[in-house]
Amino acid sequence: MKNKLINALITAVFGLMYFYIALPAINLTSPSFYVFLMVILTVYGILDLGLKVANVITIKKIEKLTFNALYLVPLIILIVVTVNFIGAPLFNSKSYANRITIDETGNFTEDIDEVDFKKVPLLDKDSSQKLGDRTMGEMSDLVSQYYVSDLYTQINYKEDIVRVTPLEYADVIKYISNRNEGVKGYIIVNSVTGDSNVVRLDKGMKYVPSAIFQEDMMRHLRFRYPTEIFGTYTFEIDDEGKPFFIVPLVKYSSIGLKRDIKGVVVLDPVTGDTEKYETGNIPNWIDHVYEPDLIIEQTDDWGTYKGGFWNSIFAQKNVTNTTDGYNYLAMDGDIYLYTGITSIQSDESNLGFILSNMRTKETVFYSTPGAEEYSAMASAEGQVQEMKYNSTFPLLINLNGRATYLVSLKDAAGLVKKYAFIDVQDYQKVTVSDVTEGIEKASEAYLNAFNLKSEAETLEKEITISSIKTATIEGNTVYYFFDENKNKYSAIITVSRDRLPFLNVGDKIKVYYSESTSGVNVVKDID
Repeated sequence: MKNKLINALITAVFGLMYFYIALPAINLTSPSFYVFLMVILTVYGILDLGLKVANVITIKKIEKLTFNALYLVPLIILIVVTVNFIGAPLFNSKSYANRITIDETGNFTEDIDEVDFKKVPLLDKDSSQKLGDRTMGEMSDLVSQYYVSDLYTQINYKEDIVRVTPLEYADVIKYISNRNEGVKGYIIVNSVTGDSNVVRLDKGMKYVPSAIFQEDMMRHLRFRYPTEIFGTYTFEIDDEGKPFFIVPLVKYSSIGLKRDIKGVVVLDPVTGDTEKYETGNIPNWIDHVYEPDLIIEQTDDWGTYKGGFWNSIFAQKNVTNTTDGYNYLAMDGDIYLYTGITSIQSDESNLGFILSNMRTKETVFYSTPGAEEYSAMASAEGQVQEMKYNSTFPLLINLNGRATYLVSLKDAAGLVKKYAFIDVQDYQKVTVSDVTEGIEKASEAYLNAFNLKSEAETLEKEITISSIKTATIEGNTVYYFFDENKNKYSAIITVSRDRLPFLNVGDKIKVYYSESTSGVNVVKDID
């Protein structure tokens, strides 16, 4: 009995040490809790098994087979697997599809304001990092003690679009020598103008990710909220420039399935004070509550399972997915995630795109068929292929009433050399301009090059096809046809996958289209 108590004490000490380092949530829906539980049972089981072996050696008598804590480990694994199998999409496809509510009635030209180039965040995260590192290098008293975090959260701040990131202790020695004063500031980079500054704090931040022991940010939070499951934190500043870490609170269905956000913890890194808010009651100055990969994961489930599980495997009717990559738009004081929506059997075209509010998760789908983002990027790079510039992920803007991609083209050193505008519906319409000309002149050159005007009202007409041809343009199938009056029309395959491939000369159809200055009417739908 005495030896068992010693084993239990050793296990308890090990468990506390493991908890202090790994910081698992004591929550029955958290996968980390079951790992923690199995580690403790394994340690106690090994100690108990060692005791039995020692007894055999000492008294030379084989004990009867008795219960050992190790037996519980496969049982726990079986329970987790069983619970998650029951909660899998096979049996719950509708609940997976309903993880996110998507408004499908969005109108791009009505909902998205005409672009204001004074508020367009032309600098992506990589460019912001370079500017931030350069600014930090100019601070001789800081650069030897701290390094710049790679968070660079994009936020709205005093009507500007900026990226903010904290400084961190350079190493453990620097932490020990500076912990009394804390981390002395953060970096702010204006995403429009490129201005970069170090903001020095009167009182330093003590509760940061690079601190150790009880000042480690996540350890500080774990001991305050032992049962909460933490998501990926961001760094933001309020309207007065005061720094905070925003930590989402995750909830699961089953064990680690159907992740969602139930609120946030806001940490003041200077004082260590925290405030917990539920979703729906989060201060407006906070821009990031929902993680980008979570919104994309939920949107993929919406597109995959809205027709049922078996439809997602076999018929795949109306099954959609998000495209690779995403970007942010700043509108009405909030930050929105933008990503394209494409068919599961994509031909490198988008069916449209979503905008999702990063604070509220309000999400709208806009039906704007056109090229997916990487095709547009390749089209821009193709214009300057001899220079081997790389394109940034596109910004989606409303330019003169048309959905338009805007990208920056960078050289090998990561410096922005050119701007490119690409029409979403027809990415053969692309112009590249030197950054020295300015973004507004670049947009004028694009509009003038293709004589583009605000997208006209959608018209409808019954026509008889007199001629039809197809062309594959960088992976997109485009149908070109004449009607009986020699009017020209073009339609991307995504307009109607079930009708376009089967159209023939002499067919009578109703087309919904908008007129174009090029003389080729752009077909939006077919009846």
